[in-house]
Amino acid sequence: MQYRNKWGTNWMILAFSLLVVGYFAPAESRAAVESHNEEFSSVKKRLITDGFDPAKIKRLYGRPQVFFEAGGVTLLFTYKEAHVDYGQFANKWSIRKAKQYLQKHEDDLNRTEKKFGVDKKIITAIMLVETGLGASVGTRSTLNTLSTLAALMDPAVREQFWDLIPDSKKISRKKFEKKAAARSKWAYEELKAFLKYTNREGFDPALIPGSFAGAVGVAQFMPTNILAYAKDGNNDGTVDMLNHADSMASIANFLKSHGWRSGQSRKKAEKIIHHYNHSTYYVNTILKIAKRLRS
Repeated sequence: MQYRNKWGTNWMILAFSLLVVGYFAPAESRAAVESHNEEFSSVKKRLITDGFDPAKIKRLYGRPQVFFEAGGVTLLFTYKEAHVDYGQFANKWSIRKAKQYLQKHEDDLNRTEKKFGVDKKIITAIMLVETGLGASVGTRSTLNTLSTLAALMDPAVREQFWDLIPDSKKISRKKFEKKAAARSKWAYEELKAFLKYTNREGFDPALIPGSFAGAVGVAQFMPTNILAYAKDGNNDGTVDMLNHADSMASIANFLKSHGWRSGQSRKKAEKIIHHYNHSTYYVNTILKIAKRLRS
């Protein structure tokens, strides 16, 4: 029997490999493993203090897939929401793809709409804008992204990270320090939620892809929102944000929890969708797409 989780990890082979590394590797190799990811020292200590299993945390951060993700995280210090072209998702090609998606996933969408009372075209519009209906869920390690951001709580790591940002993209040092302090605090809470989620569902946290900000799945939920709002849409007993039915149900539950009701006014819809993304441009695009899907 192959002991694989949903992400394809063969746990029997992995366990044996860990034993080999731990007991048979040369002393210098063991030292290299122990010194791996020194940037995460403060993060690991804090996670352990907050109740995470020390052995599991040490093993996790000692794996080769887990590393300081400076390249992707740098984007969070140069990215501007206003520069995102949401309008591209309202063109004829995108609307055609969305209508095809509505037909392909008709049963799941109808079931979700009936259960939560949220317009299936709004759900489809959100998935279209967030990930191109699941085509672009992100290629970076969610664990690495959130851990790297959380590590910026350490002054030494923050200094190291500052030196890695190209001069042409640097903001003022004062703004950087303010952003780093806020983002590291936020990311640590997201990291804790991410580890709780993956542990609950039996997923390997080192293998889950996400955006450069740490958002996960077709719906691009941050981990705290996964814990708060994500639902099992296909009733298989697991909440998998890479599953379309689960993502539909999660979006619907999020909107319903923020006050979505059938027959509400546009103004009310705008206010609710704004909770999903705090951008008026984003909100207007979602409503524009949904309107075009009705025609």
